[in-house]
Amino acid sequence: MKNIFKNTTLILGLLFLAVSLSLTSCNRSDDEADDLPQEELSDVLLRVTDEATGVPVVYDYQVNSTTNPNVKLINGHTYNVEVIFKNGDEDATQEIKDAKDEHFLVYNFPNSDITLTRTDDEKSTRKDGNRVGLKTKWVVNTAVKNASAPSQLVLTLFHEPVTVSEASAVSGNGVIYGTHTGGETDAEANYNIIN
Repeated sequence: MKNIFKNTTLILGLLFLAVSLSLTSCNRSDDEADDLPQEELSDVLLRVTDEATGVPVVYDYQVNSTTNPNVKLINGHTYNVEVIFKNGDEDATQEIKDAKDEHFLVYNFPNSDITLTRTDDEKSTRKDGNRVGLKTKWVVNTAVKNASAPSQLVLTLFHEPVTVSEASAVSGNGVIYGTHTGGETDAEANYNIIN
């Protein structure tokens, strides 16, 4: 009988501990400014403006879509690119700017030779001096390096990274712009690069 009582007490204690941990771990942040849970983002848009024409083209990645937008880039051209986050019809980009010290974008261009420079203004520049990456300039050296492999942009918005850097690194047949440690993924969008 003593063993049953001890086992029951142990099981109840473990259940209480598990429930306590799950309740406290659900809160991502105490910061009221960050109200951007991943499940509330419906679209990640790229507004791509060719400097040669000045005409913007918007590419809409819909969260959880099975198809990726085709971003058409011309070799040798320079583009100004703005990222816009939407929650239905509502523009959620301002929420990222309001909590800029808690966000950072990483641009990964597998199978493309694109030189990226962050051009954010002070409203999208973190206290550590790194720009979030909502506005960038792309110099397209070669949009598609190897025609037999897919060329893409994998764009990831990180929430509360421990450290960030605007530095770039060669990754396979492409370049990744931005590095981070820690944090969670707020959104990831995939675009096909074509020319």
